[in-house]
Amino acid sequence: MEEYDLNEVIKQAVAGEAEAQFQLGVMCYLGQEVTQDYTKAMEWYQKAAEQGHARAQCYLAYMYENELAVESDYMEAVKWYRKSAEQGYAGAQYNLGFMYQYGQGTEQDDMEAVKWYRKAAEQNLNYAQYSLGYMYESGRGVEQSNEKAINWYRKAAEQGLEEAEKAIDRLTCE
Repeated sequence: MEEYDLNEVIKQAVAGEAEAQFQLGVMCYLGQEVTQDYTKAMEWYQKAAEQGHARAQCYLAYMYENELAVESDYMEAVKWYRKSAEQGYAGAQYNLGFMYQYGQGTEQDDMEAVKWYRKAAEQNLNYAQYSLGYMYESGRGVEQSNEKAINWYRKAAEQGLEEAEKAIDRLTCE
């Protein structure tokens, strides 16, 4: 993580600069140069997210999904993941795909899950590549194809994802 001058970040965040608000949220979340405080982190993420900051939207969604500083609210998580995902943020695209795959905060929809996994996978997000491989392997939301599954698993494995290597071994040894 980059080093930030705390006083400068606070000054910019209070002045309404979205990137500084996001960075202050991260610092509060991690306890970096400040006392760890999920509630304050969420407040700063919210301010930045409302200004359209894609990473802040994703991090805010994560807090709603995982009951950090608030009660778990999957519908609110989906709302913020979608805002971030629509801006092209790969982490949010992956998480939105997950929410659709498992019907958390939204109707379960494998085709929609595949759509979002693919967007993130095409940005080289290894977990999205793995998940897209799984969807092809199991024929969920797409026509079943071990060849396409192996292709996506291979991309994830090339980035060091062990689960993907195991999936390749499983499919090539059948």
